[in-house]
Amino acid sequence: MSKAPVPAEPVVAPVTTGLSPDWELDYYSRPILEPDGKKRWELLICSTPQVQTAEQPSAATFRWVQACPASSVNSIWLRDALEQALAAAAAQGFGPPRRLRCWRASMRTMVQRAAEGLGLELVPSRRTYALVTWLQERERDVYPQESGYMAGPLAPPPQPIRPIAVPLPEAARGESWGWATLPVGALASAADWELGFAGLVPLPEDLSPEVPVPGIRLFSASRALALAGWLAGLEPVRLDISGQQLVLEAGLEDRWLLSDLPADEAKAAATAFAAARQQAGGLQFLAVQAREDDQRFEGFWLLRDLPDA
Repeated sequence: MSKAPVPAEPVVAPVTTGLSPDWELDYYSRPILEPDGKKRWELLICSTPQVQTAEQPSAATFRWVQACPASSVNSIWLRDALEQALAAAAAQGFGPPRRLRCWRASMRTMVQRAAEGLGLELVPSRRTYALVTWLQERERDVYPQESGYMAGPLAPPPQPIRPIAVPLPEAARGESWGWATLPVGALASAADWELGFAGLVPLPEDLSPEVPVPGIRLFSASRALALAGWLAGLEPVRLDISGQQLVLEAGLEDRWLLSDLPADEAKAAATAFAAARQQAGGLQFLAVQAREDDQRFEGFWLLRDLPDA
């Protein structure tokens, strides 16, 4: 089977207006054996989808796929491939990305070297929801059709050791917090809300507008904006109730303690929150406001449950 680069997938729609989106990147081996007996390596790049607004109801997405010989896995090959992806994006009307997000800790150093050589900022982050969804699609629909596909169960990866949750710095703590839910229908217009720091993602199309999405609201009358800015730098990923702790998972493997819960409340909350997330397709949210009756969000992030690397 040829090892020629796989052509980039077409854009979804013509580019309209707005800033260039971030890119999400995965450079890793795939479950396919090449004729030389080595596993195929592959670079996947997709642009982070832009959430629709009243002024911009649709936006284009960029996707790029390129196979890499196992003997060429290094930062030099990756830098050359990134240059080709940038050229392809420019030819399709895209500007260069503001940031690259890489979600595999084992590849961070290699990606960092390649990105620095091109003046691109790397953000180690699991907020690569579009990329992981695309990879799941390829694992289901593309790779099984390839010659050399390694069918059947593979040895599961070792379970990562979960770091102990670290308390938020004093300056980054809210004065109070509370559980909350918002229907999917309301979240569909979140891009038009009055938001400070925000991290929105497209909503799954198969969810009913009435489905409630669980989340929490953090309140701080004097430091709401500063708290939201600090949380934005963490790259929030998901909320978790671990034992009696309410935890925010962020970045690649960071865990931040938001609050300790009474034992009886923690057990009930963990059950209810997990059920609500499952009903909402893994969606959840984190909000920061000055007061409970405020219409403005100083920070608002949509989060999703995704499998670990």
